[in-house]
Amino acid sequence: MKHIVILGDGMAGNPIASLGHKTTLMAANKPNIDALAAQGRSGMLKTVPDAFHPGSEIANLSVLGYHVADVFEGRGSLEAAAMGIPLQPGDLALRCNLICLDGENIKNHSAGHISDVEAAELVQFLNKEICPPNVIIYPGVSYRHLMVIKGGNKAVTCFPPHDYPNKPWQSVLPVAETAEGTETAQLILNLILASQKALANHPVNVARAAAGKDVANTIWPWSPGYKPKMQTLSERYGIGSSVVISAVDLIRGIGVYAGMKVVMVEGATGLYNTNYEGKAAAAIEALRHHDFVYLHIEASDEAGHEGDAELKIRTIEYLDQRIVKPIMDEITTWSEPVAVAILPDHPTPCELRTHTRDHVPFSIWYPGIEPDAVQQYNEVAAREGGYGFIEGQAFMNTFIAIK
Repeated sequence: MKHIVILGDGMAGNPIASLGHKTTLMAANKPNIDALAAQGRSGMLKTVPDAFHPGSEIANLSVLGYHVADVFEGRGSLEAAAMGIPLQPGDLALRCNLICLDGENIKNHSAGHISDVEAAELVQFLNKEICPPNVIIYPGVSYRHLMVIKGGNKAVTCFPPHDYPNKPWQSVLPVAETAEGTETAQLILNLILASQKALANHPVNVARAAAGKDVANTIWPWSPGYKPKMQTLSERYGIGSSVVISAVDLIRGIGVYAGMKVVMVEGATGLYNTNYEGKAAAAIEALRHHDFVYLHIEASDEAGHEGDAELKIRTIEYLDQRIVKPIMDEITTWSEPVAVAILPDHPTPCELRTHTRDHVPFSIWYPGIEPDAVQQYNEVAAREGGYGFIEGQAFMNTFIAIK
Protein backbone atom coordinates (compact mmCIF):
# COMPACT_ATOMS: atom_id res chain seq x y z
CA MET A 1 0.00 0.00 0.00
CA LYS A 2 1.28 3.43 -0.95
CA HIS A 3 0.24 6.54 0.97
CA ILE A 4 -0.45 10.18 0.12
CA VAL A 5 -1.38 13.01 2.46
CA ILE A 6 -3.13 15.93 0.75
CA LEU A 7 -2.84 18.84 3.14
CA GLY A 8 -4.87 22.02 2.53
CA ASP A 9 -3.05 24.41 4.82
CA GLY A 10 -5.41 26.33 7.12
CA MET A 11 -8.56 25.35 5.22
CA ALA A 12 -10.57 24.70 8.40
CA GLY A 13 -12.22 27.59 10.24
CA ASN A 14 -15.19 28.87 12.19
CA PRO A 15 -18.80 29.54 11.14
CA ILE A 16 -19.22 32.89 9.35
CA ALA A 17 -22.46 34.86 9.63
CA SER A 18 -22.36 36.04 6.02
CA LEU A 19 -22.18 32.38 4.91
CA GLY A 20 -25.31 31.45 6.84
CA HIS A 21 -23.17 30.45 9.80
CA LYS A 22 -21.31 27.88 7.73
CA THR A 23 -17.54 27.47 7.68
CA THR A 24 -15.72 27.95 4.38
CA LEU A 25 -15.34 24.16 4.17
CA MET A 26 -19.10 23.78 4.57
CA ALA A 27 -19.85 26.51 2.02
CA ALA A 28 -17.44 25.28 -0.65
CA ASN A 29 -18.61 23.07 -3.52
CA LYS A 30 -16.22 20.14 -3.17
CA PRO A 31 -17.83 16.94 -4.50
CA ASN A 32 -14.57 15.01 -4.79
CA ILE A 33 -13.43 15.68 -1.24
CA ASP A 34 -16.92 14.92 0.05
CA ALA A 35 -16.92 11.65 -1.91
CA LEU A 36 -13.59 10.70 -0.36
CA ALA A 37 -15.06 11.31 3.10
CA ALA A 38 -18.27 9.42 2.27
CA GLN A 39 -16.37 6.40 0.97
CA GLY A 40 -13.78 6.47 3.74
CA ARG A 41 -13.58 7.19 7.45
CA SER A 42 -13.20 10.50 9.23
CA GLY A 43 -12.26 12.01 12.57
CA MET A 44 -10.95 15.08 14.33
CA LEU A 45 -7.24 15.63 14.96
CA LYS A 46 -5.52 17.86 17.49
CA THR A 47 -2.31 18.95 15.77
CA VAL A 48 -1.03 21.57 18.22
CA PRO A 49 0.08 20.52 21.72
CA ASP A 50 -1.17 22.78 24.49
CA ALA A 51 2.32 24.11 25.25
CA PHE A 52 2.93 25.33 21.69
CA HIS A 53 1.85 28.22 19.51
CA PRO A 54 -0.46 27.08 16.65
CA GLY A 55 2.03 27.65 13.86
CA SER A 56 2.30 25.67 10.63
CA GLU A 57 5.70 24.38 11.71
CA ILE A 58 4.20 22.83 14.85
CA ALA A 59 1.10 21.48 13.15
CA ASN A 60 2.88 19.90 10.17
CA LEU A 61 5.49 18.25 12.38
CA SER A 62 2.61 16.84 14.38
CA VAL A 63 0.73 15.61 11.29
CA LEU A 64 3.90 13.81 10.19
CA GLY A 65 4.02 12.02 13.51
CA TYR A 66 6.79 13.85 15.34
CA HIS A 67 6.71 14.58 19.05
CA VAL A 68 7.05 18.34 18.76
CA ALA A 69 8.70 18.90 22.14
CA ASP A 70 11.55 16.58 21.12
CA VAL A 71 12.35 18.01 17.68
CA PHE A 72 11.19 21.61 17.34
CA GLU A 73 13.97 24.18 17.09
CA GLY A 74 12.22 27.12 15.50
CA ARG A 75 10.83 27.80 12.07
CA GLY A 76 13.97 29.49 10.80
CA SER A 77 16.11 26.36 11.10
CA LEU A 78 13.58 24.39 9.05
CA GLU A 79 13.54 27.01 6.34
CA ALA A 80 17.35 27.05 6.28
CA ALA A 81 17.30 23.36 5.38
CA ALA A 82 14.88 24.02 2.52
CA MET A 83 17.09 26.81 1.21
CA GLY A 84 20.21 24.65 1.38
CA ILE A 85 21.84 26.90 3.97
CA PRO A 86 23.98 24.87 6.41
CA LEU A 87 23.75 25.88 10.05
CA GLN A 88 26.83 25.64 12.21
CA PRO A 89 26.85 25.15 16.01
CA GLY A 90 25.81 28.45 17.57
CA ASP A 91 24.01 29.71 14.46
CA LEU A 92 20.60 31.07 15.40
CA ALA A 93 18.14 30.92 12.51
CA LEU A 94 14.96 33.00 12.33
CA ARG A 95 12.23 33.42 9.74
CA CYS A 96 12.50 37.03 8.57
CA ASN A 97 9.38 38.50 6.97
CA LEU A 98 9.17 41.66 4.97
CA ILE A 99 5.94 43.19 6.28
CA CYS A 100 3.83 46.28 5.84
CA LEU A 101 3.20 48.72 8.69
CA ASP A 102 0.42 51.26 8.49
CA GLY A 103 1.31 53.91 11.01
CA GLU A 104 1.51 52.19 14.39
CA ASN A 105 -0.19 49.00 13.24
CA ILE A 106 0.82 45.87 11.35
CA LYS A 107 -1.17 46.08 8.12
CA ASN A 108 -0.16 42.65 6.82
CA HIS A 109 2.52 40.00 7.24
CA SER A 110 3.44 39.83 3.55
CA ALA A 111 4.12 43.38 2.30
CA GLY A 112 1.21 42.84 -0.07
CA HIS A 113 2.74 39.55 -1.29
CA ILE A 114 5.77 41.35 -2.63
CA SER A 115 7.43 39.75 -5.66
CA ASP A 116 10.57 37.63 -5.41
CA VAL A 117 12.58 40.10 -7.46
CA GLU A 118 11.58 43.14 -5.39
CA ALA A 119 12.17 41.28 -2.14
CA ALA A 120 15.61 40.04 -3.18
CA GLU A 121 16.66 43.61 -3.99
CA LEU A 122 15.51 44.80 -0.56
CA VAL A 123 17.25 41.94 1.25
CA GLN A 124 20.52 42.61 -0.58
CA PHE A 125 20.22 46.28 0.35
CA LEU A 126 19.55 45.51 4.01
CA ASN A 127 22.53 43.19 4.25
CA LYS A 128 24.75 46.07 3.17
CA GLU A 129 23.05 48.84 5.13
CA ILE A 130 22.03 47.48 8.52
CA CYS A 131 23.45 44.00 9.20
CA PRO A 132 26.52 43.69 11.46
CA PRO A 133 29.20 41.09 10.56
CA ASN A 134 27.52 38.32 12.58
CA VAL A 135 24.13 38.72 10.86
CA ILE A 136 23.06 37.83 7.35
CA ILE A 137 19.62 37.78 5.72
CA TYR A 138 19.17 35.18 2.98
CA PRO A 139 16.54 35.95 0.31
CA GLY A 140 13.71 33.46 0.01
CA VAL A 141 10.33 33.57 -1.70
CA SER A 142 8.13 36.69 -1.72
CA TYR A 143 7.97 38.00 1.85
CA ARG A 144 9.56 34.88 3.42
CA HIS A 145 13.28 35.17 4.18
CA LEU A 146 15.87 33.79 6.58
CA MET A 147 18.03 35.58 9.14
CA VAL A 148 21.05 33.87 10.68
CA ILE A 149 22.74 35.34 13.77
CA LYS A 150 26.10 33.75 14.53
CA GLY A 151 26.39 33.30 18.28
CA GLY A 152 22.76 34.23 18.85
CA ASN A 153 20.84 33.01 21.89
CA LYS A 154 17.41 31.45 21.32
CA ALA A 155 16.03 32.55 24.71
CA VAL A 156 13.99 35.24 22.98
CA THR A 157 10.24 35.43 22.49
CA CYS A 158 9.37 36.72 19.02
CA PHE A 159 5.84 37.23 17.76
CA PRO A 160 4.67 35.94 14.35
CA PRO A 161 3.43 38.96 12.35
CA HIS A 162 0.53 37.04 10.80
CA ASP A 163 -0.96 36.68 14.27
CA TYR A 164 -1.27 40.43 14.81
CA PRO A 165 -2.95 42.09 11.81
CA ASN A 166 -4.16 45.61 12.65
CA LYS A 167 -2.36 45.44 15.99
CA PRO A 168 0.30 47.94 17.20
CA TRP A 169 3.71 46.65 16.14
CA GLN A 170 5.41 48.12 19.18
CA SER A 171 3.31 45.88 21.43
CA VAL A 172 4.81 42.70 19.92
CA LEU A 173 8.52 43.44 19.80
CA PRO A 174 11.02 40.70 20.76
CA VAL A 175 11.45 40.03 24.48
CA ALA A 176 14.32 38.21 26.23
CA GLU A 177 13.17 35.14 28.13
CA THR A 178 16.33 35.02 30.25
CA ALA A 179 19.32 37.25 30.97
CA GLU A 180 21.27 35.22 28.40
CA GLY A 181 18.79 36.21 25.69
CA THR A 182 18.96 39.96 26.38
CA GLU A 183 21.74 40.76 23.91
CA THR A 184 20.08 38.85 21.08
CA ALA A 185 16.67 40.40 21.77
CA GLN A 186 18.23 43.87 21.66
CA LEU A 187 20.05 43.04 18.43
CA ILE A 188 16.81 41.92 16.75
CA LEU A 189 15.02 45.06 17.96
CA ASN A 190 17.82 47.26 16.64
CA LEU A 191 17.61 45.55 13.25
CA ILE A 192 13.84 46.06 13.07
CA LEU A 193 14.18 49.76 13.82
CA ALA A 194 17.14 50.19 11.46
CA SER A 195 15.24 48.47 8.66
CA GLN A 196 12.37 50.93 8.98
CA LYS A 197 14.70 53.87 8.40
CA ALA A 198 16.56 52.12 5.59
CA LEU A 199 13.45 50.97 3.71
CA ALA A 200 11.41 54.16 4.02
CA ASN A 201 12.52 55.69 0.74
CA HIS A 202 13.97 52.72 -1.10
CA PRO A 203 13.13 52.83 -4.83
CA VAL A 204 11.28 49.50 -4.62
CA ASN A 205 8.91 50.91 -2.02
CA VAL A 206 8.56 54.22 -3.82
CA ALA A 207 7.49 52.35 -6.95
CA ARG A 208 5.10 50.08 -5.03
CA ALA A 209 3.48 53.04 -3.29
CA ALA A 210 3.06 54.85 -6.61
CA ALA A 211 1.35 51.74 -8.00
CA GLY A 212 -1.04 51.61 -5.04
CA LYS A 213 0.62 48.50 -3.57
CA ASP A 214 1.54 47.82 0.04
CA VAL A 215 5.16 48.62 0.82
CA ALA A 216 7.75 46.50 2.61
CA ASN A 217 8.67 49.02 5.29
CA THR A 218 10.15 46.79 7.97
CA ILE A 219 11.65 43.38 8.58
CA TRP A 220 10.13 41.10 11.19
CA PRO A 221 12.34 38.25 12.49
CA TRP A 222 10.63 35.49 14.47
CA SER A 223 10.73 31.80 15.52
CA PRO A 224 14.40 31.54 16.57
CA GLY A 225 16.16 28.21 16.91
CA TYR A 226 19.19 26.07 16.19
CA LYS A 227 19.63 23.09 13.87
CA PRO A 228 17.17 20.36 14.95
CA LYS A 229 17.79 16.65 15.43
CA MET A 230 15.08 14.53 13.82
CA GLN A 231 14.62 10.91 12.85
CA THR A 232 13.77 10.38 9.20
CA LEU A 233 10.38 8.93 8.30
CA SER A 234 12.20 5.79 7.22
CA GLU A 235 13.77 5.46 10.66
CA ARG A 236 10.56 6.34 12.42
CA TYR A 237 8.01 4.35 10.41
CA GLY A 238 9.98 2.06 8.13
CA ILE A 239 8.82 3.96 5.04
CA GLY A 240 10.93 2.97 2.04
CA SER A 241 11.05 6.31 0.27
CA SER A 242 9.08 9.54 0.57
CA VAL A 243 8.48 12.85 -1.22
CA VAL A 244 7.35 16.30 -0.13
CA ILE A 245 5.77 18.74 -2.60
CA SER A 246 5.21 22.32 -1.44
CA ALA A 247 5.75 25.93 -2.46
CA VAL A 248 6.67 26.81 1.13
CA ASP A 249 10.25 26.67 2.44
CA LEU A 250 9.07 25.67 5.90
CA ILE A 251 7.37 22.50 4.65
CA ARG A 252 10.26 21.60 2.37
CA GLY A 253 12.64 22.09 5.32
CA ILE A 254 10.63 19.67 7.46
CA GLY A 255 10.86 17.28 4.53
CA VAL A 256 14.65 17.60 4.36
CA TYR A 257 15.08 16.70 8.03
CA ALA A 258 12.48 13.92 7.65
CA GLY A 259 14.58 12.36 4.88
CA MET A 260 12.07 13.13 2.14
CA LYS A 261 12.91 13.94 -1.46
CA VAL A 262 11.91 17.53 -2.21
CA VAL A 263 10.07 17.93 -5.52
CA MET A 264 9.78 21.48 -6.87
CA VAL A 265 6.91 22.37 -9.18
CA GLU A 266 7.27 25.23 -11.63
CA GLY A 267 4.63 27.88 -11.00
CA ALA A 268 3.95 26.81 -7.41
CA THR A 269 3.38 30.10 -5.61
CA GLY A 270 1.78 29.26 -2.26
CA LEU A 271 -1.20 31.43 -3.27
CA TYR A 272 -4.57 30.93 -4.98
CA ASN A 273 -2.83 31.19 -8.36
CA THR A 274 -0.47 28.29 -7.71
CA ASN A 275 0.07 25.59 -10.33
CA TYR A 276 -2.52 23.12 -9.05
CA GLU A 277 -2.33 20.90 -12.13
CA GLY A 278 1.46 20.76 -11.91
CA LYS A 279 1.33 19.78 -8.24
CA ALA A 280 -1.25 17.06 -8.90
CA ALA A 281 0.85 15.69 -11.76
CA ALA A 282 3.98 15.78 -9.59
CA ALA A 283 2.18 13.91 -6.81
CA ILE A 284 0.96 11.21 -9.20
CA GLU A 285 4.44 10.78 -10.66
CA ALA A 286 5.96 10.65 -7.17
CA LEU A 287 3.52 7.91 -6.15
CA ARG A 288 4.65 5.81 -9.11
CA HIS A 289 8.18 5.65 -7.71
CA HIS A 290 7.88 6.27 -3.96
CA ASP A 291 5.99 4.90 -0.99
CA PHE A 292 4.77 8.09 0.71
CA VAL A 293 3.89 11.55 -0.65
CA TYR A 294 3.17 14.67 1.38
CA LEU A 295 1.39 17.14 -0.90
CA HIS A 296 1.05 20.55 0.74
CA ILE A 297 -1.18 23.32 -0.67
CA GLU A 298 -0.77 26.71 1.03
CA ALA A 299 -3.45 28.81 -0.68
CA SER A 300 -6.30 28.50 1.84
CA ASP A 301 -4.07 29.59 4.70
CA GLU A 302 -3.04 32.76 2.88
CA ALA A 303 -6.69 33.54 2.08
CA GLY A 304 -7.52 33.08 5.76
CA HIS A 305 -4.75 35.47 6.78
CA GLU A 306 -6.17 38.01 4.36
CA GLY A 307 -9.62 37.59 5.93
CA ASP A 308 -11.07 36.83 2.49
CA ALA A 309 -13.78 34.18 2.88
CA GLU A 310 -14.76 34.23 -0.80
CA LEU A 311 -11.16 33.60 -1.83
CA LYS A 312 -10.76 30.88 0.77
CA ILE A 313 -13.83 29.08 -0.58
CA ARG A 314 -12.39 29.34 -4.08
CA THR A 315 -9.06 27.83 -2.95
CA ILE A 316 -10.90 24.88 -1.37
CA GLU A 317 -12.84 24.36 -4.59
CA TYR A 318 -9.60 24.52 -6.58
CA LEU A 319 -8.13 21.89 -4.25
CA ASP A 320 -11.16 19.70 -4.88
CA GLN A 321 -11.29 20.03 -8.67
CA ARG A 322 -7.63 20.48 -9.57
CA ILE A 323 -5.85 18.33 -6.97
CA VAL A 324 -8.12 15.71 -5.45
CA LYS A 325 -10.07 14.82 -8.62
CA PRO A 326 -7.09 14.15 -10.92
CA ILE A 327 -5.24 12.24 -8.22
CA MET A 328 -8.23 10.04 -7.38
CA ASP A 329 -9.10 9.54 -11.06
CA GLU A 330 -5.58 8.24 -11.64
CA ILE A 331 -4.77 6.13 -8.59
CA THR A 332 -8.12 4.30 -8.55
CA THR A 333 -7.07 2.69 -11.87
CA TRP A 334 -3.82 1.30 -10.44
CA SER A 335 -3.28 -2.31 -9.47
CA GLU A 336 -1.21 -1.26 -6.44
CA PRO A 337 -3.52 0.33 -3.86
CA VAL A 338 -2.98 3.84 -2.51
CA ALA A 339 -4.26 5.17 0.82
CA VAL A 340 -5.31 8.82 0.73
CA ALA A 341 -5.66 11.22 3.66
CA ILE A 342 -6.97 14.77 3.40
CA LEU A 343 -6.79 17.36 6.15
CA PRO A 344 -5.54 20.82 7.09
CA ASP A 345 -2.70 21.38 9.52
CA HIS A 346 -4.67 23.89 11.60
CA PRO A 347 -7.66 26.21 11.18
CA THR A 348 -7.13 29.74 9.87
CA PRO A 349 -10.51 31.44 10.46
CA CYS A 350 -11.11 34.41 8.17
CA GLU A 351 -12.63 36.54 10.92
CA LEU A 352 -9.51 36.08 13.10
CA ARG A 353 -6.97 36.13 10.25
CA THR A 354 -4.64 33.89 12.23
CA HIS A 355 -4.19 30.26 13.23
CA THR A 356 -6.09 28.58 16.04
CA ARG A 357 -5.39 25.35 17.92
CA ASP A 358 -8.81 23.75 17.39
CA HIS A 359 -9.07 20.15 16.21
CA VAL A 360 -9.11 19.75 12.42
CA PRO A 361 -11.22 17.33 10.36
CA PHE A 362 -9.49 14.52 8.51
CA SER A 363 -10.66 11.76 6.20
CA ILE A 364 -8.85 8.60 5.11
CA TRP A 365 -9.77 6.43 2.13
CA TYR A 366 -8.21 3.31 0.65
CA PRO A 367 -9.54 0.41 -1.43
CA GLY A 368 -11.64 -1.91 0.70
CA ILE A 369 -12.10 0.43 3.66
CA GLU A 370 -15.39 0.09 5.52
CA PRO A 371 -16.99 3.58 5.44
CA ASP A 372 -18.40 5.26 8.49
CA ALA A 373 -21.58 7.35 8.51
CA VAL A 374 -19.91 10.64 7.50
CA GLN A 375 -21.14 11.91 4.12
CA GLN A 376 -19.36 15.26 3.83
CA TYR A 377 -15.97 16.62 4.71
CA ASN A 378 -16.14 19.51 7.17
CA GLU A 379 -15.58 20.50 10.79
CA VAL A 380 -19.05 19.38 11.93
CA ALA A 381 -19.51 16.15 9.97
CA ALA A 382 -16.10 14.76 10.88
CA ARG A 383 -17.01 14.88 14.58
CA GLU A 384 -19.21 11.85 13.98
CA GLY A 385 -16.46 9.94 12.16
CA GLY A 386 -15.23 6.48 13.00
CA TYR A 387 -11.78 7.63 14.04
CA GLY A 388 -13.20 9.89 16.74
CA PHE A 389 -11.02 12.57 18.35
CA ILE A 390 -7.29 11.84 18.28
CA GLU A 391 -4.09 13.78 18.92
CA GLY A 392 -0.67 14.27 17.36
CA GLN A 393 1.19 11.08 16.49
CA ALA A 394 -2.02 9.03 16.47
CA PHE A 395 -2.87 10.24 12.95
CA MET A 396 0.38 9.09 11.34
CA ASN A 397 0.42 5.90 13.39
CA THR A 398 -3.08 5.12 12.08
CA PHE A 399 -2.40 6.11 8.48
CA ILE A 400 0.93 4.33 8.02
CA ALA A 401 -0.46 1.19 9.66
CA ILE A 402 -2.80 0.78 6.67
CA LYS A 403 -1.31 -2.05 4.60
